[in-house]
Amino acid sequence: MKTLTVRAERPGDAPGVRRLLAHAFADSGGAEVRLVDALRVHPAWLPDLSVVAEDDQVVADGGGLVVGHALLSRILAGGTPALALGPVAVLPDRQRQGIGTAVVRHALERAAAADESLVLVLGDPAYYGRFGFRPALPMGLTGAWDAFGDAWQALVLPGAQEPAPGEVVHPEPWHDL
Repeated sequence: MKTLTVRAERPGDAPGVRRLLAHAFADSGGAEVRLVDALRVHPAWLPDLSVVAEDDQVVADGGGLVVGHALLSRILAGGTPALALGPVAVLPDRQRQGIGTAVVRHALERAAAADESLVLVLGDPAYYGRFGFRPALPMGLTGAWDAFGDAWQALVLPGAQEPAPGEVVHPEPWHDL
C-alpha cells in the first residue's frame, strides 16, 4: 500500500511538480508549468505555501512521486496583501481520491497559521465552496477575472476580518494565462 504525505514543497520537488503540472494540464500547452516556474523566481513566491502530496514511490530524481500540488502566491486586494490559489493539480490517474482536497486544505491551514487573511481563486464554485470560498464580486473584490462571475471566489481565513472592497492585482507571471 502506498503512503501519501502532504507537506510544504522542498527545493528538490521542483522537477516532480513540473512533471505533475505537465500531465495534469496536458491540454494547456504548458501554461501552468510556465506560471509556476515564473513565480518561483518572483517576489510573489512564498515557498512555505507551495504544498505537495507525495507517495512513497521513488522516482528518477530520488524523491517520492509528486501526485498533487496546490500553490498560494502573493497578490494584492485593494492594496492589501492577499493570496492567489492556483494552480491546483493532481495526476490524472490519482484524481477523485481526495488528494486535491488534501493539498488545498493543507495550503489553507498553512496560510492561516502564517496570519494571512484572504485567498482568491478562479475555479469551480462547487469544488472550492467545500473549503468556504464564496463569490468575490459581492464582496467588492474586482479584477481581471470578473467576467467569470461566481467562479471568481474569495475565502476569508479564520480570525481575519472581511476585506475592504477593491481591485485584486496579480503579479506579472499571472498575466500570461
